[in-house]
Amino acid sequence: MNKAWSELNKTVQTQINREGTFHEGVAALLELRKQLFGECKRFKEALSREDFHAIPFINADGYHSKTIAYSIWHIFRIEDIVAHTLIQNDTQIFQLGDYQKRTRSPIATTGNELVKQQIAEFSAALDLDELYSYAAEVMSSTDALLEAMDFSESKRKMSDEDKERLRRSGSVSDDEKASWLIDYWCGKDVRGLIRMPFSRHWIMHVEAALRIERKLHPVI
Repeated sequence: MNKAWSELNKTVQTQINREGTFHEGVAALLELRKQLFGECKRFKEALSREDFHAIPFINADGYHSKTIAYSIWHIFRIEDIVAHTLIQNDTQIFQLGDYQKRTRSPIATTGNELVKQQIAEFSAALDLDELYSYAAEVMSSTDALLEAMDFSESKRKMSDEDKERLRRSGSVSDDEKASWLIDYWCGKDVRGLIRMPFSRHWIMHVEAALRIERKLHPVI
């Protein structure tokens, strides 16, 4: 893991645990997210369209077995679902902005159900400009949620009603490679969701995308 991101993430995890430092932890988290999103934006400036759906580690285990476009979709689709359907119980940015149509995505889910060549084909179908618009809107919306949150709210646990609402949303595939997410998220409190997926999940997938980039464009 990138050392600076790792240290900042450790600060976040420690500070959001205590009421007295909760808002400092949120500020650190916003800085971490800003740095990671900067890396995502750099991909768009530095890479070709083909690089975004290249899948050089197709038979590997791990997050780097995906594509860069998939990584960006997956980070922000999950964040949108968790922030809006679970935490705020309102409408996802995905629906508000008609982003399935705008991104030309064949799916409305997190993408966990896709494997190997399916991931490459999905990634090639996406409109990258609209994918980045979606990512920016989701990030802005979640940042506002985090800035407005207080410590007591962060301790709220997910309920059976939350779980059922998530199931009904159709945002998570019934495929066993994806359906586990519902129990995973709903087994956490809001603070747990801040830890994953609002922070560490970003790091994992951005670093996977960096590994893909290095494979496609090795530094000589």
